[in-house]
Amino acid sequence: MSSTELRRTALDATHRALGATMTDFAGWDMPLRYGSERDEHVAVRTRAGLFDLSHMGEITVTGPQAAALLDHALVGNIGSVKPGRARYTMICREDGGILDDLIVYRLGETDYMVVANASNAQVVLDALTERAAGFDAEVRDDRDAYALLAVQGPESPGILKSLTDADLDGLKYYAGLPGTVAGVPALIARTGYTGEDGFELFVRPEHAVELWRALTEAGEGVGLVPCGLSCRDTLRLEAGMPLYGHELTTELTPFDAGLGRVVKFEKEGDFVGRAALAEAAERAAATPPRVLVGLVAEGRRVPRAGYAVVAGGEVVGEVTSGAPSPTLGRPIAMAYVDAAHAAVGTPGVGVDIRGTHEPYEVVALPFYKRQK
Repeated sequence: MSSTELRRTALDATHRALGATMTDFAGWDMPLRYGSERDEHVAVRTRAGLFDLSHMGEITVTGPQAAALLDHALVGNIGSVKPGRARYTMICREDGGILDDLIVYRLGETDYMVVANASNAQVVLDALTERAAGFDAEVRDDRDAYALLAVQGPESPGILKSLTDADLDGLKYYAGLPGTVAGVPALIARTGYTGEDGFELFVRPEHAVELWRALTEAGEGVGLVPCGLSCRDTLRLEAGMPLYGHELTTELTPFDAGLGRVVKFEKEGDFVGRAALAEAAERAAATPPRVLVGLVAEGRRVPRAGYAVVAGGEVVGEVTSGAPSPTLGRPIAMAYVDAAHAAVGTPGVGVDIRGTHEPYEVVALPFYKRQK
């Protein structure tokens, strides 16, 4: 395979048969949208959407010292995660810069699955492999061992219940359990990225098409639609969830990103980046860094990543993500803004959109929170 050839998921033919607009995403040929991204977004907020997320990077860590390795390699306290549960965490460089944000599932006593962003999967795999030196643990690239489907939205529990006898009611947020869905063996997880309730189904690639079909049929009566990456982005933006490469980068520490809570200094032993992160925590406490805030447009012009946030003729921040919000009916953005201009309702804040300072309201994140 040539280095420029895009990787395709097990559902590639299915997406094309559905008329999906495909795009290169982190070296994968992925569905951007099937029809209207706004309609797909609204379906997830009000009914249900079905996503192919097989581009995510699954890395298995096993062995007697798997937990110790992960505690050393990542900033979180992974050893305290109980079997069947999952944890959001990060992997940082020695200087504290964020290499990626991750979800780690504890599948058994000495078995863990690390799920990395597609764009960083190789970086994370290489870092974990390097950091495993001296530990009695194995790091395994399992990206080809899984396809990943996600059902998101208020109707998703009902759809899945019709296909499995797994205890979905007992499955908490940030947990996973093995089960069978439509006759297909799956790891059923509940760690969504849309702001809605929903489930992720890790299955063998050869089972992906039959599971997609079964979910589609089960969801027909309640308005489930296939959804692409475009609406996934607007959904996570409304939910105030960070995206690597936008809100998170190697130039930022978790403290710069307002996510210092994921760094667990109290865990035993050293971990990669501990000293630099301790300094970053002190700096953040003494002089607050730029703060990640929400911005809601007063007009109709849409801000994009990299646009300057301005106040009083000065640049006071930078947009990290921006899009029209189908739920709010107005353009929204997340931006890192100087602490002096980060308070909700701060007057005189705008975004420089091609030379015009468009007025924006500073709001608290998230923009949208589902009713429990």
